[in-house]
Amino acid sequence: MIQTTLQKIIAGTDLSRSEARDLMDQMMTGTFTTAQIAALLTALRMKGEAVSELVGFAQSMRTHALRVHHDYPLAVDTCGTGGDGGKTFNISTASAFVAAAAGVPVAKHGNRAISSKSGSADVLEALGMNIQLNADEAQALLRHTGLCFLFAPLFHQSMRHVMPTRKEMGIRTCFNLLGPMVNPAGVNTQLLGVYDIALTEQVALVLRELGVDRAIVVAGYDGLDEISISAPTRISEVKEGKVFSYDITPEQFGIDRTPVAAIEGGSAEVNARIIRKIVNNEKGAMQDVVVLNAAATIYVAGHANDLAQGVKMAREAIHSGKAKQKLTDVINGSQGVRDVS
Repeated sequence: MIQTTLQKIIAGTDLSRSEARDLMDQMMTGTFTTAQIAALLTALRMKGEAVSELVGFAQSMRTHALRVHHDYPLAVDTCGTGGDGGKTFNISTASAFVAAAAGVPVAKHGNRAISSKSGSADVLEALGMNIQLNADEAQALLRHTGLCFLFAPLFHQSMRHVMPTRKEMGIRTCFNLLGPMVNPAGVNTQLLGVYDIALTEQVALVLRELGVDRAIVVAGYDGLDEISISAPTRISEVKEGKVFSYDITPEQFGIDRTPVAAIEGGSAEVNARIIRKIVNNEKGAMQDVVVLNAAATIYVAGHANDLAQGVKMAREAIHSGKAKQKLTDVINGSQGVRDVS
């Protein structure tokens, strides 16, 4: 079967949703060799993953994942695909704390770095957070603090069959796109960053097919998988069963356009220091980019009527000290969650 599937993909033919689901089922159960997995991922990347394929892949991964049950139907995930080649600090992670401080429940799904210096898991550890929480502990942390982190390897244990190959390949694959689509908490609201403006609408269509109620998929024209303050940003929004796209600029929200170099980070420890400075209300480009991305999270969650109101709420969450307190509460809560779950 693998040879037939490879030939089909190499010929430029898209897999159906059921074919893709069956293929991922086999990857998740260790049926394929390392060479076969690498060949499949490379062929898919070169062809370009179709909506039907991404939907089928995500459906399979969701069935193989451990689930986190919770009482927050409007919980949000803020997650980027990574693989954008940028050297920015962990913007979506910082934004999650600001959005949570503004009242948005956040179930953030993430991992260690694959191609960057610091993944969300790395920077959260550097901040002092216990990321090794099981489903019950994560649920308890979400209940007590309004934010939890779901460490992907704990909830997607079947990924162990493909992770070594993925790391060894060191290039973007369909798993960069799939990671944000398979949140173990089954969130129906998302802010999702992708590395190419050509992907925003496609990914939004996939999320709609997967049953996501509200989503904003973003990509900076400078290649960032975030809302950029260095260039316009393409947004594809899922709302009421429809997908529509538009562009925004930082100037629309009173934010000065700044070179990408102004928001570069480094190691997990460096990025942790940056996040602490932001929540301590150190002003500048790094706070601005977090505010804009937190604003989108607040808006997509229904806590703001538009992005402009979201920007005001995000700034207030930082200026009031609520974001700093939220960071402290989540870190402390993650260390003591076994006592309260």
